[in-house]
Amino acid sequence: MKILIAISSKEYSGPTLDVGMNIARILKASTTIVDVGQKISEFSMKDVSLANELMESWDIDRPGVDVLEWAYKYLEKNQFIDSQDMCDGFPKHSLVDSGAGRAEMLLQGSTIEDLSLILRNGEIIDELRDEVQTHEYDLTIIGGSGKRSMAHDLVQYIDSSIFVVNNFDLDQDYKILLAVDDSPGTSKAVKYGVRVAQAFNNKVDLLTISNDEHFGDEYRHASARAVKMMRRSGVEAEAHFKVGDPVDSIVETAGQDHIIIMGASTQSPIAKFFLGSKPLNVMRNCDCPVLIVK
Repeated sequence: MKILIAISSKEYSGPTLDVGMNIARILKASTTIVDVGQKISEFSMKDVSLANELMESWDIDRPGVDVLEWAYKYLEKNQFIDSQDMCDGFPKHSLVDSGAGRAEMLLQGSTIEDLSLILRNGEIIDELRDEVQTHEYDLTIIGGSGKRSMAHDLVQYIDSSIFVVNNFDLDQDYKILLAVDDSPGTSKAVKYGVRVAQAFNNKVDLLTISNDEHFGDEYRHASARAVKMMRRSGVEAEAHFKVGDPVDSIVETAGQDHIIIMGASTQSPIAKFFLGSKPLNVMRNCDCPVLIVK
């Protein structure tokens, strides 16, 4: 599995790194931490290498380097980097320009073998989308920005599963709330649910919702399969059935002490634009972290 952890600032990205690196450690996943710095407007993107040379000669950092340095120190403090990489502090001059405004620093991880820092400069959504598409990440972890419209766009346009670290509290004992129905995305969501539950060592509430009192055989079979998979994986799980609006029921049940996991909508982009989708509406209204599985 390949994980991309998107950070944006030293002030607000701590929870994002905590969650992302904890999951990466458990899964032993190839992990990249990326910061999208401000676009270098004085130069065209084809001249970024020249910009780097000028900045180095003047001892001026490229926009976003300070955030990468903060992430490096986080990895050092939490022993994600082997001691041989920590001797001389943050080696900013080892950022290697890989073209199109992208610079990469490969690290020798201690608990994660394939670990790197990436700096891209430009528009956040465009840069993250290109990073995911070009390097084929399975899971992108982003912060719960106050700008919900940005998180909405990232979920819409990034071709990987998305974990939105929304209002994450390090002292909160989270449970997992996994939405289960007969849709095509449920099976993959359940598999991710197992992995996240193992990473956090927490119980899973499996929630199946119907608009009326009737729960068809397909809903009940989907819930039973999810319970079986959880138990086979050593995860404690309990099935719940509720009647009501799916979005309202998920948000109300989740509160602030769950991590919500849902399969992505299978609606077309046009339908999502005009009608929305349950995962996007849940993300927009919930007060807790949410994982949308694609």
